[in-house]
Amino acid sequence: MKRFVVILSTILLFSFVNSTNELKYTNDPMPYKISAKGFKGQDDITILHVGTIYSERWDTLAHVNFWRKTMNLDADTALVNIASTRKIVGKVAMSNWKTKTELQKTEYKDSIRKAYNLPADEIIYFTAGKNFFYKFEDAIPDIHRAIPIFEDNNVDPFFAQAILLIESPGRLQKSNVGAYGSFQLMKGVAKNMGLKVNKHVDERKNFEKSAWAAAKLIRTVCIPYANSMLEKRGIAYNQNDLWYRLLVLHIYHAGAGNVAPALDKTGMTEGGKDLILKLWQTKCANFGNASQNYSQIALAALIETEQVLYKSCKEIALK
Repeated sequence: MKRFVVILSTILLFSFVNSTNELKYTNDPMPYKISAKGFKGQDDITILHVGTIYSERWDTLAHVNFWRKTMNLDADTALVNIASTRKIVGKVAMSNWKTKTELQKTEYKDSIRKAYNLPADEIIYFTAGKNFFYKFEDAIPDIHRAIPIFEDNNVDPFFAQAILLIESPGRLQKSNVGAYGSFQLMKGVAKNMGLKVNKHVDERKNFEKSAWAAAKLIRTVCIPYANSMLEKRGIAYNQNDLWYRLLVLHIYHAGAGNVAPALDKTGMTEGGKDLILKLWQTKCANFGNASQNYSQIALAALIETEQVLYKSCKEIALK
């Protein structure tokens, strides 16, 4: 498909990208750059549009749309959902739920299992809203800054955008396991990638250096490990495919040592969308719920971030 530029008003573009059209549903696996004018008063800002999210129908998956809903809810609202499918079966106020006794909570969960003919060991989650965390408007300028850094390091900027939207959108913070900076790098990993991290200086808080280190990590560790584990299992792959990119994201988050046994447990012998869907249902060693969720959240965040641009910009150019 020829790459071309379409400039529309905010209202027209919002309508345009939400209809069946060549741009949204292109099968071209390479992300397009979206150049937006008027975002928070800036003359020009760039993020990526990933057309295969729509052409391959990732946007219709229950898991992805579950996270989209969660990203738009306040912290006191929780979605009652079935763990294996992320089917939403109710909504509760967390302040009210916390007043319930353990017996009342158990009885409520059992009533859901009975109503939906679920096995006794099916997990029922109460997932609180996270609109306080997913500040995509604040993350967009960081994506704009990170894209050329990743490109200069010969790394697909898709990874920069996805990681910035998941890990610490628009803010600098340290996780409960010690990951720090916009790309949430662990201390040992950051040092291995060439950053200075000691009692006097922590270069993870420097955006450019952190982005450079994250790009190097993906190029020298995550992608080679993804290739190796797929080749070991005789699974054909194309690094431009969305499912492959999502697998690399899982390695970035959980580490190859945790993804490899989970991949083994899936029993998959072919790549593609089904492999990722199987990973979403697989727990193994330290590949747990947070690891399963990672690429689901990435897809949801990519969709939501585009919506933020469409609603707030005067002009959008799809390159």
